[in-house]
Amino acid sequence: MSDVRLLGPAEIRDLAELLGVTPTKKLGQNFVIDGNTVRRIVRVAGVQAGDVVVEVGPGLGSLTLGLLEADATVVAVEIDRRLAAQLPTTVAQLAPAVVDRLTVIRDDALAVTELPASPTRLVANLPYNVSVPVLLHFLEHFDSIRSGVVMVQAEVGFRVAAEPGSKVYGSPSVKAAWYGSWRTAGTVSRQVFWPVPNVDSVLVAFERHAEEPGDEQLRRRTFALVDAAFQQRRKMLRQALSGVFGDSARASAALEAAGLAPTLRGEQLSVADFIALARIPSSS
Repeated sequence: MSDVRLLGPAEIRDLAELLGVTPTKKLGQNFVIDGNTVRRIVRVAGVQAGDVVVEVGPGLGSLTLGLLEADATVVAVEIDRRLAAQLPTTVAQLAPAVVDRLTVIRDDALAVTELPASPTRLVANLPYNVSVPVLLHFLEHFDSIRSGVVMVQAEVGFRVAAEPGSKVYGSPSVKAAWYGSWRTAGTVSRQVFWPVPNVDSVLVAFERHAEEPGDEQLRRRTFALVDAAFQQRRKMLRQALSGVFGDSARASAALEAAGLAPTLRGEQLSVADFIALARIPSSS
């Protein structure tokens, strides 16, 4: 491991004061102030020397330094101009020997479709307000990402990793399952953040499928069916999907052609079920 000093509570507050940064709910900013938590995330993610890791929302650099300590190359995507400008300076001060392994992209993560290197892992303390869209966006646009760990709001994390039939199973669960297998990998104390959030956090780990279930056209159609099914999750699928297939009779016929009962509800279907349904023509 490289000789890297991690940020503690005092350094985090000093940096924020220096930059005039007040963490905002709008940007979902909660900075990690505990080095043990940082090292735990890096360990759970299985980061190895030589890995190219994309980090979304590095903030003041707590996790960035932990990733560099593990001898990874880090591409950090940060929307906040002040934070993006400061991060290389912080790393130069606390990890001078590895500053050349950091690249900072000052942009909105949801607008990023190219990176200067192909990331093999995604490791991030994701902003609470955009965690699922960001996660799905990066998996869609960077198929080089094979695994990762994200720290997210507990409610969101449990939903992403949920299995069919679970009370919290929903659209994010199915869409995430298109890309890989997911599991919760531990809870995180509120006290490791500044400011202290009013929600709990969890780590969610994923391994990407060796191959995606289908092409881009099939993915889009599958996701459209998922959205329709969960927008009216209390309705039977023959009703919830009537708009997609034209009417409830055609929806029923398509469901039956896919081997699914028209009286099922969205939360009872796996991603494989939705894919089978997506393969049925709309005019069925």
